[in-house]
Amino acid sequence: MCGIVGAIAQRDVVPLLVDGLKRLEYRGYDSAGIAVVVADSVRRVRRTGRVAEMEAAALAEGLSANLGIGHTRWATHGGVTESNAHPHISDGELALVHNGIIENHEAQRERLRAFGYTFESQTDTEVVAHLIHHHRKQGLSLLAALQATVKELHGAYALAVIDKRDPGILVTARMGCPLLVGLGEGENFVASDVSAIVSATRRVIFLEEGDTAELTCDGVRVFDASDAPVVRDVHVSEVSLASLELGPYRHFMQKEIHEQPRAIADTVEGILDAGGFDAALFGKDAGAVLGDVESVQILACGTSYYAGLTARYWIEAIAGLPCAVDIASEYRYRSVVGNPKQLVVTISQSGETLDTMEALKYAKAQGQDKTLSICNVPESALPRASKLVLHTRAGAEIGVASTKAFTTQLVALFTLAVTLGKLRGRVDAVQQTDFLEALRHLPGSVQHALNLEPQVAAWAEKFAPRQHALFLGRGTHYPIALEGALKLKEISYIHAEGYPAGELKHGPLALVDTQMPVVVIAPNDVLLEKVKSNIQEVRARGGEMFVFTDADSSFSASEGVHVIRTPRHVGILSPIVHAIPVQLLAYHTALARGTDVDKPRNLAKSVTVE
Repeated sequence: MCGIVGAIAQRDVVPLLVDGLKRLEYRGYDSAGIAVVVADSVRRVRRTGRVAEMEAAALAEGLSANLGIGHTRWATHGGVTESNAHPHISDGELALVHNGIIENHEAQRERLRAFGYTFESQTDTEVVAHLIHHHRKQGLSLLAALQATVKELHGAYALAVIDKRDPGILVTARMGCPLLVGLGEGENFVASDVSAIVSATRRVIFLEEGDTAELTCDGVRVFDASDAPVVRDVHVSEVSLASLELGPYRHFMQKEIHEQPRAIADTVEGILDAGGFDAALFGKDAGAVLGDVESVQILACGTSYYAGLTARYWIEAIAGLPCAVDIASEYRYRSVVGNPKQLVVTISQSGETLDTMEALKYAKAQGQDKTLSICNVPESALPRASKLVLHTRAGAEIGVASTKAFTTQLVALFTLAVTLGKLRGRVDAVQQTDFLEALRHLPGSVQHALNLEPQVAAWAEKFAPRQHALFLGRGTHYPIALEGALKLKEISYIHAEGYPAGELKHGPLALVDTQMPVVVIAPNDVLLEKVKSNIQEVRARGGEMFVFTDADSSFSASEGVHVIRTPRHVGILSPIVHAIPVQLLAYHTALARGTDVDKPRNLAKSVTVE
């Protein structure tokens, strides 16, 4: 969840560290800090709150150095205090930043106290700093001390370390949390993701599990988990600076909502370029992997989980395959009955969600090697751990609340469903053509839904003073109701629940009163009449209804029933279109309540802890 950046160069690295932390702030914004080596000393600036507050303090102190590390924190162990902020320093000599959780930190803390170390924080990270320092006291080099330390740690970590005794070296380690090395000319970098260093270089090395690395101005040495030298591939990142800038929008979430027609079009273009619903779209050997699939298991968290729930309807209806969808953090803790002919699909915007990664490892340990990752970040952990990959083409998503990543995931999952159906002989040439045409028209339909924004914004004013809300949907639109409730919770802090509309009478109806708005996703499909009956159940109890439907539905507004219509019903892809207005409703409600849309309290974009 935290963000790390480090640099060693023949220029002042402080501006680069600060700029990098600003670009990583979506990963955590409880506190921020930098540490540098200058004039045979370690100097540090930390502040609770946003990076801008730390930046002002660093400017006031006139920090300038050729070697430094920075961190923006999402708190796990220890409260949001300056003493718990990173970097942590051991004995005035060594500074460290950390993303992840050290599970055996308490035992190590007691051991270090016996060695004479004192602790200034409640974090698990300070333990790591003192352990490295302890190993250095035994005569080890900085790199060797780091390598000895990580072998004593249980948990997940990405680490970057500097030491005043080695002003020409930056060392780093990775296990379970993302970390990459950036390669420059006479300078090198380390970061949680490429956005932090893209202004300096696009050439990156993605560190593997258990890797350590030593960076100098002149080069980089990488070592595997056994400390043997190893060569990792160099990649050229396609992330652009423009994609990381806000432009004319008030918030990244607003920008990303409005980028959805383009993001969907780019994702569809990749499908069309591959010849449509061809197994090769998922990888070189995809035909063999997918050809004898007997069932599908989807693993994901948060918004990606709701994408998986939607996909279940498509996979079962189009491909005729049983499909289970599990929250990744729960799947890995139950006794799974492995099936080598089951396709395990992981979904993640970042490709680094720890729970999803661990669930994938667990599935593979049960003998399930038919694995597919649907991900927005190439070369991230999940795609690299999967046999097959389909990259969504959403581009950089900075806002914590996922929007364009969700709708492009749905496009990818629909493509998977049709491809499986084609391989199983359930989708003929005419149906393929129809499905492709539906995808071609989808960006335009999404744009039409975006044009409803003024109407949705007016509704948001009614939602802003409320404390609770209920979202209802049926069939493929039930997960959209869940997603709408999640969005409202995430950024407006209004308690909201998503429910299948048919379940109203089994509990939620007890909550309905004049103060609880009820949002209904009611497209013009085969379940419309049943949804109308559910609406009447609410109206009979004084509930106020807010209905998203289609222009061609026989549905009209009335007293206590407000209606917004999309231009037309788009058939099987309707869930993607109806995701747009619930995103807009959450966004404008948050605006009306004055919350921090892009950085909601207690949340971070990338969840790399359990």
